[in-house]
Amino acid sequence: MRRVVIESPLRAETESDRKLNRDYARVCCREALLVYGEAPFASHLLYDQPGLLDDLDPVERELGITAGLEYVKGADATVVYTDKGISGGMWRGIAAAKKCGRPVEYRHLGVIK
Repeated sequence: MRRVVIESPLRAETESDRKLNRDYARVCCREALLVYGEAPFASHLLYDQPGLLDDLDPVERELGITAGLEYVKGADATVVYTDKGISGGMWRGIAAAKKCGRPVEYRHLGVIK
């Protein structure tokens, strides 16, 4: 099973939009599992849980991004879901993947290429 990093947006202006972004990330992970047969990891779903880190706090956001980038160094690929655009955090994940030579793939939900 291929290990993939899921890049999707988290940051949003309102909590309801952040919830939509978390829901979107879950659907992306589900597609990676069920359609592509991959083992996805989305650090923003892990570290943005209540009681862990607060994405609205710049120091905690940076810590979460840094921890996520460190954790995924052994992944086989980075998969960027682009239906909602590419956020600043996603661009950092893409740059980190390219820097370490990890392949970057771009997907839309429900579109198999």
